[in-house]
Amino acid sequence: MTRDLPAAARDLLTARDLAAGLAIRAGRLQLERRDTLTMGAPKAHANDVVSDVDIASERLIVDGVTAAWPDDEIQAEEGNGRPGSSGWSWVIDPLDGTRNYVSRTGPWSVCIALYHGDQARMAVVHDPAAEETFTAVDGGGAFLNGRPMSAPAGPPLAEALVGVSFQPNPRTKDRAGRVVRDLLPRVGDIRRIPAALNLVYQAAGRLDGGVALDTKLWDIAAGALIAREAGVILGGRGPDFSTELTVGAGAGLWPELSELVRAAA
Repeated sequence: MTRDLPAAARDLLTARDLAAGLAIRAGRLQLERRDTLTMGAPKAHANDVVSDVDIASERLIVDGVTAAWPDDEIQAEEGNGRPGSSGWSWVIDPLDGTRNYVSRTGPWSVCIALYHGDQARMAVVHDPAAEETFTAVDGGGAFLNGRPMSAPAGPPLAEALVGVSFQPNPRTKDRAGRVVRDLLPRVGDIRRIPAALNLVYQAAGRLDGGVALDTKLWDIAAGALIAREAGVILGGRGPDFSTELTVGAGAGLWPELSELVRAAA
């Protein structure tokens, strides 16, 4: 068991290595059980789907974190959260992009972030199908499979490839439709992608910018720290990103893209 150190002294590299290992194990489970998964009842709405693989993946991660740091809080999408007393909180999305995973129509990821108070200190986003693990420690840069990442400044708005993420409930789809209507004629192109990968793809320079609407904290917590550590500028209605609106871009693209998205959203 890993004993808790004082808040300022927690070994974030140890936490990162644990989280990455758990995310890779969860991703392997997802690949192995994809042909035999069982769907559960929808959650908040008809498009909010969950499978037995989501639940098993979350249990694997929560059990691993709890064994190492039993006094930490856990916020987890599928209901395995618990309170804590250490001041540290793990924010876990065991399978971000379940609809893609189930329908085999796109990428998904395993997301783990560690907060101290309201500050993200460590993050992991793992793409099982691509065997890519994106990581960051607060103040220590962003990495892909151990190699440093640095987001480019970005091209002109008219050439930019922009990721779009949103919850598929009726109210948010209507809002996202307005954003896409205003965004698409002005940018190079868009891609619909789960929120965590939207953010880490910006960090890796695969996307020039991105927007996420009406997410949950576990959708964006890990990706946001990785993006920021790579140099992506993030914001929302104001200077801070939020679950209601997250906009990201490189420094050169940020002023135009953020103004356009904020007006449309």
